[in-house]
Amino acid sequence: MFTLNDNFCILPESYLFSEVARRINAFKESHPEADVIRMGIGDVTLPLCPAAIEAMHKAVDDESSSATFHGYGPEQGYPFLRDAISLHDYKNRGIDIDPSEIFVSDGAKSDTGNFGDILSADNTVAVTDPVYPVYVDTNVMAGRAGILADGAWSKIQYLPVTAANGFIPQLPEGDVPDIIYLCYPNNPTGTTLTRDQLKVWVDFALEHGSLILFDSAYESFIREEDVPHSIYEIEGARKCAVEFRSFSKTAGFTGVRCGYTVVPKELKALDKEGKEVSLNHLWNRRQCTKFNGASYVSQRGAAAIFTPEGQRQVKEAVDYYLANAKVLREGLAEAGMEVFGGVNAPYVWIKAPGGMSSWEFFDLLLEKCNVAGTPGSGFGPAGEGYFRLTAFNTLENTIEAVRRIKAASF
Repeated sequence: MFTLNDNFCILPESYLFSEVARRINAFKESHPEADVIRMGIGDVTLPLCPAAIEAMHKAVDDESSSATFHGYGPEQGYPFLRDAISLHDYKNRGIDIDPSEIFVSDGAKSDTGNFGDILSADNTVAVTDPVYPVYVDTNVMAGRAGILADGAWSKIQYLPVTAANGFIPQLPEGDVPDIIYLCYPNNPTGTTLTRDQLKVWVDFALEHGSLILFDSAYESFIREEDVPHSIYEIEGARKCAVEFRSFSKTAGFTGVRCGYTVVPKELKALDKEGKEVSLNHLWNRRQCTKFNGASYVSQRGAAAIFTPEGQRQVKEAVDYYLANAKVLREGLAEAGMEVFGGVNAPYVWIKAPGGMSSWEFFDLLLEKCNVAGTPGSGFGPAGEGYFRLTAFNTLENTIEAVRRIKAASF
């Protein structure tokens, strides 16, 4: 009989957000009258901006005529979108990223998980802790994680990010990891690194031959001058880093699905004979084999984001969520809680009051306030005792959630 990839069998039974949804649904079944405000999963609530909608309507019309119909597109993405990304997200910021180094996809989550396909299973991995679960789970699937014990995988190096170190990850001690995952602005903590702080990591990777997988899905939320929008703002990063970006939070594409990955041509890895091989070439080969490209309609919508109207509309949406984050940050602080993040990011990271565990606070917040968030322990061992709330709700619900929490007097 055929056999399985046993690495899937050792994954925890439930994905974090599936467990969150299960508990909320169970609560609603037993409390049908409860008006639960969901601030856990980072899904957006505002509709797509008019510029993107108009472009996608036109793209649908294109598909109705043989003269303008688009079937399979380039696996790397259409030139009209890759050129726009290169210009607006990089060259306008003084960063030289060529369109041939940009690979359009159906989202950053897919790419951060899939990029390991072209990397050896023997590579060692380091993640900041707490961490977006996909980084860890996909390495479990690939056989790089080892054994799960006390909430941590034996072969993964965890780099704690907590209030004790100002949410600034410390460089690995001892064994040097081959692959380092960084996400800034950070999910789940909502904190950021300055240019000097990020340079420390680029210099480390260059010195030791490590690869940085840099998730920049929330860069559009950055408002402070000293916070880099791209790792390629740091000298030398082209030789050691891959960058992932998404239109999901930037422009509300969570349901439309579109993002991209940047793989510089200078970025090389060693094959089993010690020969340098281009990661750009291998990622292109992987995408051509296992991916048929993001849809023409979604890419037309994404390209419209880079028009003057699209830029203005997207900024308004991001500003709306940042205003929600400010309501959460200031309101919870007034309620006596320790609150972090939420300045350059849509996430607010809270220290669970009274020494409660993350799940204890989840259950209590749901019971007393009918507000649902995400337990910090689900993001890794160092997330225990913390809790994440997102700003991706309506302003009215955000204000109401804060009012309920204040009234509960934790």
